[in-house]
Amino acid sequence: MLTDVLGLFRLNAKVYHNAKVCGNWEINEHEIGQTCFHMPVEGACKLSVKGYKEDNLGSGDLVIFPHELPHSMCPITPLEGKQEHLAYSDAEGREGTGLICGRINFKHTGCHLLLKALPEFIILRQQDTQDWLQPVLQLIKEESYRSDDTSSLVLDRLSELLFVYALRSYIEKEPDKTGVLALYANQQLELAVKAMHQKPNHDWTVDTLAQAALMSRTKFANLFRKTCGWTPMQYLTWWRMQLAWNFLSDGESIAEVSEKVGYKSESAFSKVFKNEFGESAGTVKRGKNKKELVTI
Repeated sequence: MLTDVLGLFRLNAKVYHNAKVCGNWEINEHEIGQTCFHMPVEGACKLSVKGYKEDNLGSGDLVIFPHELPHSMCPITPLEGKQEHLAYSDAEGREGTGLICGRINFKHTGCHLLLKALPEFIILRQQDTQDWLQPVLQLIKEESYRSDDTSSLVLDRLSELLFVYALRSYIEKEPDKTGVLALYANQQLELAVKAMHQKPNHDWTVDTLAQAALMSRTKFANLFRKTCGWTPMQYLTWWRMQLAWNFLSDGESIAEVSEKVGYKSESAFSKVFKNEFGESAGTVKRGKNKKELVTI
């Protein structure tokens, strides 16, 4: 279900740093507010985030900033010499830290909800995520030593995979801290959420969704609200509007889209759409509010 949402939001990753940093080095924030990640792939480093206690990151530890904050990374033990960023093949035997950093972009404005549901930053430890992180980390290391034209593209795609795995892992471990995203880790509600995702134009009610979840109406409604803070119908409306934003952005007509997301009245659909996004359906269709990449 999380993959439905991330697919809808059209996630894209771009690695902006992948090198071994040697000497007396320090790396600071790249772009305040941007969604980004850092991961040592060789060696370790110290992470300092303004307002938080310093922490050490070892090889394979991953830190994600839903909205990048002022922070810095440097060697745990001070090194000597000038700061150098070297290709891994040129830095073998040199003391330093191999560090990959990337930015995460979304082409869908609905990403705001996902990012705002997360804490200011997340640290995932390699020893807690070995089942998925170790294979991805190994592929990243192998690509980091290559110098052909495809390596940067492969690293970008691996970074997308890294982000998706990390987000899923965090939601599963900390569902109480992720708001509406907690739905995607709740096995009791999974059938109902899948039903909404697969048939957004169906005339769903709380009763029929409860039946899909194989639960009583009262139990289903209470569990849904307790899990994410929304009623089932609030979530259904949100999901329909996110789909509609993509359909309209791709050039489909308002009449077609309203029907595809379960509205018999075009005017009723347009009203709900504007309440959700603060933009009319027509404006989105014409592309006046489209940006190449949507960030917060």
